[in-house]
Amino acid sequence: MGTWDVGPFDNDDAADFADALDDAPAHVRIEMIGSVLERVADPADDDSRLSDAPRAVAAAALIAAQYPGGVTVDSAYGPSTPMPPFPTYLRDLAIKALDSLIAKPTWLAEAWNASPDRMKWRLTVVGLRAVLDPPQQETLFVL
Repeated sequence: MGTWDVGPFDNDDAADFADALDDAPAHVRIEMIGSVLERVADPADDDSRLSDAPRAVAAAALIAAQYPGGVTVDSAYGPSTPMPPFPTYLRDLAIKALDSLIAKPTWLAEAWNASPDRMKWRLTVVGLRAVLDPPQQETLFVL
């Protein structure tokens, strides 16, 4: 996989995924994103978790873009076609997929660990997760 930056679509696999999303009708885009997230989130499916890792990060970025604090995907390599509103179950699936990528080292995480930009990439993934599952503030008790 060729990479040129730390963004979710700044690699060959994710850019190809963006092209495929652009070519698909809206209802199929939702299925494509859900499928890649399901495969990566499944702890028993190591092959898919490993091979689909860059597409799962890209899919999570598209979902996060529709939540408060999410960043619009404006990369030259991201989809150029507007994404449909995503069902809420994809948010939970994206969180599981991102957790799966970090919990068990994948080739993607290991490749970034060898890079001087490893911390920037980890911040990208952690940032996506924080948008999808923001930390909750304690409101029951005043400290």
